[in-house]
Amino acid sequence: MEYGGKEVSRMSGTRISRLWGKVTLLLVVAVVCRFCMAQTAFAGSIVGWGSQVVDSSDPGPLVAIAAGGSHSLALKSDGSIIGWGQNDYGQVTLPGGNDFLAIAARNAHNLALNSDGSIVGWGQDEYGQANPPNGNDFVAIAAGRHHSLALKSDGCIVGWGRNNYGQATPPDGNDFVAISAGYYYNLALNSDGSIVGWGDDEYGQGDLPDGNDFVAIATGVRHSLALRSDGSIVGWGYDRYGQATAPDGNDFVAIAADGWHSLALKSDGSIVGWGKNDYGEATPPDGNDFVAVAAGKEHSLALRSDGSVVGWGGNFEGQATPPEGSDFAAITAGGWHSLALKSEGSIVGWGSDSSGKATPPDGNDFVAISAGGGHNLAIKTDNSVVGWGNNRYGQSTPPEGNDFVATATGGWHSLALKSDGSVVGWGDDWHGQATPPAGNDFVAIAAGYSHSLALKSSGCIVGWGHNNYGQSSPPEGDDFVAIAAGENHSLGLKSDGTIIGWGISDDSWYDHGQVTDTPNCNGFVAIAASGWHSLALKTDSSIVGWGAGTKALGEWPDYGQAMPPDGKDFVAIAAGLSNSLAIRREPSVSIEVAMRLTPQALNCKGRGKWVKARFVLPDDIAIENVDSNIFGEIESLGVEADYMDVYVTEDGLVRVEMGFGRTAFCDVLADCGSVEITVKGFLTNGQSFYGRDTIKIKCSK
Repeated sequence: MEYGGKEVSRMSGTRISRLWGKVTLLLVVAVVCRFCMAQTAFAGSIVGWGSQVVDSSDPGPLVAIAAGGSHSLALKSDGSIIGWGQNDYGQVTLPGGNDFLAIAARNAHNLALNSDGSIVGWGQDEYGQANPPNGNDFVAIAAGRHHSLALKSDGCIVGWGRNNYGQATPPDGNDFVAISAGYYYNLALNSDGSIVGWGDDEYGQGDLPDGNDFVAIATGVRHSLALRSDGSIVGWGYDRYGQATAPDGNDFVAIAADGWHSLALKSDGSIVGWGKNDYGEATPPDGNDFVAVAAGKEHSLALRSDGSVVGWGGNFEGQATPPEGSDFAAITAGGWHSLALKSEGSIVGWGSDSSGKATPPDGNDFVAISAGGGHNLAIKTDNSVVGWGNNRYGQSTPPEGNDFVATATGGWHSLALKSDGSVVGWGDDWHGQATPPAGNDFVAIAAGYSHSLALKSSGCIVGWGHNNYGQSSPPEGDDFVAIAAGENHSLGLKSDGTIIGWGISDDSWYDHGQVTDTPNCNGFVAIAASGWHSLALKTDSSIVGWGAGTKALGEWPDYGQAMPPDGKDFVAIAAGLSNSLAIRREPSVSIEVAMRLTPQALNCKGRGKWVKARFVLPDDIAIENVDSNIFGEIESLGVEADYMDVYVTEDGLVRVEMGFGRTAFCDVLADCGSVEITVKGFLTNGQSFYGRDTIKIKCSK
């Protein structure tokens, strides 16, 4: 990749010094956008942490499931409840105890039925919907958007919460056997198999089908389902997405509805889904071992016969759940989605897919990626840029050309660095964030929510755009090597490995320590910032985090996104709005190649400056396969190369020359005599190459 017209990631007959080599690595790994991208020469696996809705972990044997708006509940066989997902109203801050018999979830509140017949409620309680009546004669519960229902042992129904459509005022009677609460309306099943409804009927969701052969009912936002005794399903109400058009057949045993989609469980244990499918919520997994289904607003759950639960669909915080594999070369985290670049040049996406932002274009000719709040950019091998996702301000419509070397994506704007060192911007420009300064001496760019930064070849930083917290007013200095931009804060990495933060003040409501808690030490090689948290990669390949998310409370803004995993094998970092990603180095494969050391005989008292290792690589290794960002080493001696040249000779073979300082070399080889030396280099796919040769250390007289 070129920065300012200078090739910094792969050299061709040009020497890289030890100091500049470190700076080069920083520029390649460092963040270039608010929703951070990190690229590494190593292909590795991805780890993610922070917010998540659909949890695929194994919590133990489960007996019931419930799906809310963006959260989920499960009832365990021991009578306790587990929950995961969004917790902004405390909806997954669960009551203690192991005497629960049933659970209900909708929107942002929940209910649970105790074994003694009493009810507990928690979560959003704006209309009292989470504050159930006293009593211990309840046998069933149902949660609507802002109201709740309960069925009593005598067959009557009570309601509470919001009542603007009369949804919390159930009909009289004591012959009810089942209840279902929609957003603003309800259904109840009579003991004679007929259905009654009340509340909002704008789309006919309360226009009930005739008959007294119904055995189950389900309510979505504005549509309804009913299961007949013969195993067939009828649907009615709002049907824009086909959610009220039930499939044919008479082998169904259970139904579920929420949002704009529907699910049904068949007698063979398989699941079918229909209706709106923007997030895959109506596309259930294969299998015939399912025993229960639950529908959330934009996600779905199913309980397996072994007591495990699976989830699919809208996984807005699932951007912290990366795909499996060990061939990823770059990562980037957006507002509620994530992307990864594979070593073969294709892109994968996961998380929220509104506006198609998590559905990257096809192809395997991509070399760099950048994710913003709701849009993305990618650079192709021909140095052109493509964009996708939200395009409200034209932010995902990049300019034409094939001279782009880096991109940065903000909240609603985009930046690109050209090979001549100039910067172009497009998209939302309300605060001037898409109008970069003139000049052709820029080497890196970063985009915050509504501010922008650029690093100049002189090592100083310039900023522009929104500056309400000083986030676009960088500190003075000409020793910066990397930049990162968050929501309202910015970071700069200096050549001595220290980090400087500026922007959000400590008296602001938005301050979570993303600036004030910046580590006061050196030893860092890469930085990332997004939203209200920051990350840094250390020289020992470990990660530190600060700002929002240093606690995993499961509620905004503390999703644990600033709590990186332990380990010293990380090579790249990326920060999203409420999640973080890192690429973990995979164990490398080493290839033996031809190598010769010069001089063959070394006089440590002589005047020679270098001990040189010259490699000839096999003809199937191209110059771009050599990782020039990581200099070679002699592991047995603990000596690293001071420079490295990579070039192609007239015969078409790639040759590598590494230079080791004679003084450092002699310091660890004080004894005279012959010694075999193994020198190691690195490839961009995570593998390494090595060569062996013998050098004679002359005894001084």
